[in-house]
Amino acid sequence: MTYASLMVQLELGQTNAGVLRVAVDLARMFDAHVTGLAVRRPIEVGYGDGFIYGDAIVAAGFVDQGKAELDAEAKAAEAAFQTAFADRPTRIDWRSITTFANLADLVAAESCAADIVITHMAAGELLDATRRVDTGDLVMQSGRPVLIVPPEAAGLTLDHVMLAWKDSRETRKAAAAALPMLKKATQVTLVGLAAADAMPATVARLKQVIAWLGHHGIAAKKLAVEATGDDAAQLAALAHDHAADLIVAGAYGHSRLREWALGGVTRDLLMRNTRCALVTH
Repeated sequence: MTYASLMVQLELGQTNAGVLRVAVDLARMFDAHVTGLAVRRPIEVGYGDGFIYGDAIVAAGFVDQGKAELDAEAKAAEAAFQTAFADRPTRIDWRSITTFANLADLVAAESCAADIVITHMAAGELLDATRRVDTGDLVMQSGRPVLIVPPEAAGLTLDHVMLAWKDSRETRKAAAAALPMLKKATQVTLVGLAAADAMPATVARLKQVIAWLGHHGIAAKKLAVEATGDDAAQLAALAHDHAADLIVAGAYGHSRLREWALGGVTRDLLMRNTRCALVTH
């Protein structure tokens, strides 16, 4: 298994240095084709029945100015993408799309041509609909593994990958999607958080997963830890203590409609984590 095709989604009006460094590293590791993608939504101005002609002129000027700004930001994002890969043999192409649709929906649709999507960590829950892709919606809708990159990322190394295990469909999908990276990793740690009374069953399951990874030539170690109630904080602390480069996890163990905003551990992985996180739904 490998990643033959990567898609990196660049944000407009923001620095894309972190995601580009990670994309370059991943493309090098897997000799992959890379598609750069920038999406934007034009400013829409609605009128009531009583607007006057002068208001329409002002509104039209506002829309034109907004379009010019978005177009300039898209060109800057393309230039940054081209520069990042200028001295590398990686095969690349660029897509810049304007749409009135939801931006996460568009990126999810475009991900049909990629094995993995590389994107920014969500900056907050209130997003600029003209420029920002809701990372949570993208994870939910893409059907592809999504590699979420923190702003300060210096690149991606796979000296140590931490796979956060939970008996769920999402975690099983994440583990399968991460196999190419796990094969490249120098060290893989399978982490299970469980209550004291559930620890024997958790350890037994971790052993099964380690055996499955072994069939793929991956030598993983298990780490079973008693849960404290804040899984995200525990995972972050364990990743820090064990110097993990990447966290692999399933996203959204419950329906999105039953969770506030992004929900629990997933929200923290998308918004507050200081390491790259590979997640799937």
